[in-house]
Amino acid sequence: MFFDSDLLMSALRALTPILLAALGGALCERAGVFNIGLEGMMLLGCFTAVTTSWFTGSPWLGVLAAALAAAAYSLVLAVGAVTLRGDAVVLGIAMNLLAVGLTSFLLRTVFGVQGTFDDPSLAGLPLIGGLSPLAYLAWAAVGVAALALSRHVWGLRLRGVGEAPDAAATLGVSPAGYKYAAVLVSGVLCGLAGAQLALGNVTLFSENMTAGRGWIAVVAVMLGRALPLGVLLAALLFGLAEAAGFRLQGLGLPQQATDAAPYVVTLGALFLTTARRRRRTGRGTSTGSTSNTGSTGARSTGTNHSGATA
Repeated sequence: MFFDSDLLMSALRALTPILLAALGGALCERAGVFNIGLEGMMLLGCFTAVTTSWFTGSPWLGVLAAALAAAAYSLVLAVGAVTLRGDAVVLGIAMNLLAVGLTSFLLRTVFGVQGTFDDPSLAGLPLIGGLSPLAYLAWAAVGVAALALSRHVWGLRLRGVGEAPDAAATLGVSPAGYKYAAVLVSGVLCGLAGAQLALGNVTLFSENMTAGRGWIAVVAVMLGRALPLGVLLAALLFGLAEAAGFRLQGLGLPQQATDAAPYVVTLGALFLTTARRRRRTGRGTSTGSTSNTGSTGARSTGTNHSGATA
């Protein structure tokens, strides 16, 4: 049977790092900062988690170190995009490229290996019901983010900063402070995503092991319209695609084809979403044009009637 409980568990494990990173991206989006540096922050979190866990023997210290390292790395985006008013897209791409080169260099420097570091003494995260505690934390974070953005004053102000920063500033809210906070929280969440990937899903570090998951998280933010529940559904879609790819690989399909499954789903979801939005926009424009034409016609009829009466 193709769809069974094992496939569901595999999908839940696969969606966790994407969901954590996407929630961070959604907070940044709500604050008015387009964060595409999720991939680089996740990758740095992977390396830091593995390194700290290997040296200390504690995976939880690895998780903590990953969150702190990714948060510190996110300051590059915060300072560059918020304080210096640089292009957030350029900064995010630069951060992703820097993380790939930096972790590859540190892998050779710290462990003296190239490609993959895998040691039996490396401590991974414990499993509860087949999932690491970070998986349950990710699900809880969805609820917390949804409540915070819709009910809590911090979330309401964050949305105000993203939608109308000048108006928020006139009310005594610091747009820069809220944007910094959103970027730092996204860094923490990306660090946790990296720790889950390196110590929860597997127990190793490999060069560029995020393999585009940060970019998929960016797409999840776009598909979910930066709403926590929407981001969760998008991450679930990609998790199912990745799990199905692994299952198909076990059935004999080439690895290259199964590895491409999440990205094919990403492209398909973007295509369908874009097409739907264009249809809605076209309908709205058509309705508006008809309404304006009707009003103009009514005014013209009234004018002619007045002329005839005169």
